[in-house]
Amino acid sequence: MGSLFKDIPAELPEELFESICSTENVKIERIVSKGHSSPEGFWYDQGWNEFVLVVKGSAGLKIEGQGEIVTLNAGDYVNIGSHVRHRVEWTDASCETIWLAVHYGKIGSGPR
Repeated sequence: MGSLFKDIPAELPEELFESICSTENVKIERIVSKGHSSPEGFWYDQGWNEFVLVVKGSAGLKIEGQGEIVTLNAGDYVNIGSHVRHRVEWTDASCETIWLAVHYGKIGSGPR
């Protein structure tokens, strides 16, 4: 048993990625952000699908080929197919943004 809201460091110089559980085909993780974004010019291009749910806070997600930034607030989710390039444009700087990410399909050890 665990809680997505516990054991969050007071300082977050980098985003926090914590695996909750995983198998060969599924990985569930908690991501905690506070004012973080993807590095300039960086795009995630994963060989697996990713379902992300914002549990607390808010974030802006850019999906390649879509004109506008997708704003996610607490309770909002998006499903990102494998090799759909995406990046985090911003996360709330005034509070932690807690994500629940479910990676599914053939999970590899390659880049996120």
